[in-house]
Amino acid sequence: MSVAARSGSGASGPRIALLGFSIECNRFAPVARREDFRCWLEGEAILADARSPAPSALGEMPGFVAAMDRDSPWQPRPILLAMAEPNGPVEQPAFDTMMAAWRAGLEALRGQVEGAYCVMHGAGLTTALDDPEGALQSLVKDVLGPDVPLVCSYDLHANVSEAMVAQCDAFVGYRTNPHVDMRERGAESAALLRRLMRGERFHRAFRRLPIVAPSVSLLTAKGPYAEVIEFGQERQKVLGPDKVANVSVMGGFAYGDTPFNGFAIIVTGPDRDACEALADALAKEAWSKRDRFVAKLTPLSEAVQRALTTEVPLAFADVADNPGGGGGGNTMYILEAFHKAGVRDAILGLIHDPALAAEAHQLGKGARLAARFNRAAEDSFAHPFTAEAEVLALSDGKVTGRRGIFARTAMDLGPTAALRLGGIVVVVISRRTQCADPAFLEHLGLDIGAARCVVVKSRGHFRAGFDEFFTPGRIVEVDTPGLTSPMLDRFTWTKLPRPVLPLDPETRWRPGQGVSGQP
Repeated sequence: MSVAARSGSGASGPRIALLGFSIECNRFAPVARREDFRCWLEGEAILADARSPAPSALGEMPGFVAAMDRDSPWQPRPILLAMAEPNGPVEQPAFDTMMAAWRAGLEALRGQVEGAYCVMHGAGLTTALDDPEGALQSLVKDVLGPDVPLVCSYDLHANVSEAMVAQCDAFVGYRTNPHVDMRERGAESAALLRRLMRGERFHRAFRRLPIVAPSVSLLTAKGPYAEVIEFGQERQKVLGPDKVANVSVMGGFAYGDTPFNGFAIIVTGPDRDACEALADALAKEAWSKRDRFVAKLTPLSEAVQRALTTEVPLAFADVADNPGGGGGGNTMYILEAFHKAGVRDAILGLIHDPALAAEAHQLGKGARLAARFNRAAEDSFAHPFTAEAEVLALSDGKVTGRRGIFARTAMDLGPTAALRLGGIVVVVISRRTQCADPAFLEHLGLDIGAARCVVVKSRGHFRAGFDEFFTPGRIVEVDTPGLTSPMLDRFTWTKLPRPVLPLDPETRWRPGQGVSGQP
């Protein structure tokens, strides 16, 4: 394809608006500000990033652009793509700024595009809105008109509102957790948009179940969630693309605490009856597995003993302080307990503590210091902890991910330091990020394969990054306090629909409840 065709200058082919808003919001976490959006791309920068070997954006937009480039000429019309690490609700003025940019870009394209693609997360919040994704999708439809097809892709942790389903023409959700299929879902979105622009029209069948599953029960390698997803994919293959174009099974994000939390099923396709029947079958299949969506964690005291006595390398997941779900990445429960017990040959990462990282950089490699963790933290779970330490290694934190969710993604951890605290090496970063990629530790010269214990502040995405070191049987999910604890009865819910499982054992559901469909 020519450079002109790729850029849209003098090109033929359909004109496609490109935009996106992607953040997973934890109602209980600190408010997200404009500066928390690590990926803020406007205009042609969206295309340059998507086509680069190591984009700053996650995989959906690169996957979409690559698929469109491969297929046939097209004319991209990029507006704004805003992405952030999971956080608290977005400050409304910051979201208003985004909406103004999207509105201006869309109005400039009114009557001049044949389609639109929007990268979403689906679990966003603002300080004023429970459904910013629905607001953005409605804006696209209002400005471009109902006849311009809109395809949206979503994280499988989306809390799906009626507006999100109604205000798009094809709904595409991830199928893997850890999320290693983002590029594929972007490419699938491109294929569906091509079909829509050729004149096909899709029905969306929508079911929501009263199940708010703990995050640790939503893995897709095996378990109840994996089984429901596989059931849908097998049925879709049997029915064929002329009846069903996409099956999305959304586990949801409990900590969003929205009126539309709940296990959601969206079946998109040309055949209304086939989509509705498959949505019903999937809802029944998910409900039949409802008792298996529970959290089973290891008490901290038991985790300490395992770390002291293990004869094989183990990974300990600090699932309650997962920056990938809005956690601060700065609780000390595991570090303090391991350090006090004298655990050795251990690596722990990533601790978000800009002040400590800055001090280590000021002192330099080889320096010794009293490492004061959380001297400035405001998170109620992040109590101070001090220990004698040595500065083992330093970096600027610029890393390209090599495995899992961050593979081929340009990441910036900010000034980073590896500190040796007795038998534990702790990696301290300045920009909050979950420890989902071994490159975050390896770029400091740390040998993961030589460690007896590796502690990661991550809920599940580390499984796709560290699977070359730890099989599932060597992963210990530790029960500690935190903003992302899978023990849902520890939170005060204000908007979550009740009753729901597993919080309310008396919850009942019958076929026909939670039914919604779009023409």
